[in-house]
Amino acid sequence: MLIPRPLLERIVAGDVTLQFRRQRRPTVKTGGRLRTALGELAIDAVEPVALSSITAADARAAGAASRAELVDRLRAREGTVYRIAVRWTGDDPRVALRQAAELDDDAVAEIAAALDAIDARSRRGPWTREVLDLIARRPATLAAELATELGRERLPFKADVRRLKELGLTESLEVGYRLSPRGRAFRERDPRRAG
Repeated sequence: MLIPRPLLERIVAGDVTLQFRRQRRPTVKTGGRLRTALGELAIDAVEPVALSSITAADARAAGAASRAELVDRLRAREGTVYRIAVRWTGDDPRVALRQAAELDDDAVAEIAAALDAIDARSRRGPWTREVLDLIARRPATLAAELATELGRERLPFKADVRRLKELGLTESLEVGYRLSPRGRAFRERDPRRAG
């Protein structure tokens, strides 16, 4: 679920508490979390609703100027209308994780095991350290260029980098990526590189 930044700012401020989406099936679920550019949102409820049941108060809670504007926007799409209750829960936890560069032996072993598990499940063989090395060598490089260097398609490559980001090892830049402080610290102590 993509939310424009101005609307995200209003969710963070607590002014917007609902979102309405018309989709074939919802892309979020009740009790889930959604990471955004401004932090993490809790998804408190997802329920199908009829367009006719949307009130002016619902439209205001969704950040729309009027009920008519919201309903017109939803009519332009296909699928079921979902009413989604959202609230900001705080900063993205990966931000703090990627700054955690003081790694003891257990932390290094835990990260190495996570990377080894990802590599073991990969259909194309090990890739995690190759991607970390590439990002270390070529920070702030377009994802398409990095993917091409590895003979990969851009979108699957970006999905792989997101998996490294979940471990706090990389961070996205305006263009491309770089290793986070945690990623640099791990790379220096990675048992695979030392061996």
